[in-house]
Amino acid sequence: MIRVLKNQVQVQNHLKGKTKTYKTIYRGEVVQALEQIWEICSKRLQPYLPEAIRVLERCKEINITKETKELLLEISSASIDRCLRPVRIKSPHGLSTTKPGSLLKNLIPVRTFTAWDEERPGFMEIDLVAHCGNTTAGQYLNTLTCSDLSSGWTDVTTLPRRSQEAVSEAIHLMRQRLPFPLLGIASDNGSEFINDLLYRYCLDAKITCTRSRPYQKNDQAHVEQKNWSVVRHAVGYDRWATDQEFAILESIHDDLRLYINFFQPSFKLIAKERLDHKTLKR
Repeated sequence: MIRVLKNQVQVQNHLKGKTKTYKTIYRGEVVQALEQIWEICSKRLQPYLPEAIRVLERCKEINITKETKELLLEISSASIDRCLRPVRIKSPHGLSTTKPGSLLKNLIPVRTFTAWDEERPGFMEIDLVAHCGNTTAGQYLNTLTCSDLSSGWTDVTTLPRRSQEAVSEAIHLMRQRLPFPLLGIASDNGSEFINDLLYRYCLDAKITCTRSRPYQKNDQAHVEQKNWSVVRHAVGYDRWATDQEFAILESIHDDLRLYINFFQPSFKLIAKERLDHKTLKR
């Protein structure tokens, strides 16, 4: 019904001569260049494009015409998203390996949006990324991703297996690397997080422990985004399982932590205003 009514409005507008047409400006070589340069989200990429193009040309990694360069220097972040949309749709997705943990669910509260002081560093969302390839059978490596809500600081740790012991040890290692005290963690409802070992560890260390609502990934939006932009973007969706691959993944994560936290800009929403039918975010 909605689709029919919407089409009626379009037909009426067309009869009144109000149909809008837009000329495609960014296409061809511009899109190909964006696909080659694209490493980070559009809002980060757009201010960095002048320097990125200059460096890539100096290193002879890219060869574009003067007209294409001018278009790239004036393109907006929204236009970048539109140009790269086909590439993003084709990107693979990892398998979900979350198995709900029933123990201590009554003791670990569900996190609400007002429970934490998001202006103070130290409150982190955590999640596991499974490097299982196309099947979850057998043993495989995992990555513990931790993202701070206030600063955007992101930490990644390699886990040899998916277990509550490995997760607790990884969180202990992550705490030692943080430039601020760990005050709280928020996880999903997986049994590797909802267990007595991690719960008692948080009690002893005076760390607030909360969990998201079941089957509500948006409750973990910050770390879910980092799972893709940091971990998947760096190592992909292949299966990692051997001791040799564990050493390689640890080496990658050592460099990745420095690159993400010291060489990539961090941004967050500081204001949102509603004007007529538009929402302006700053």
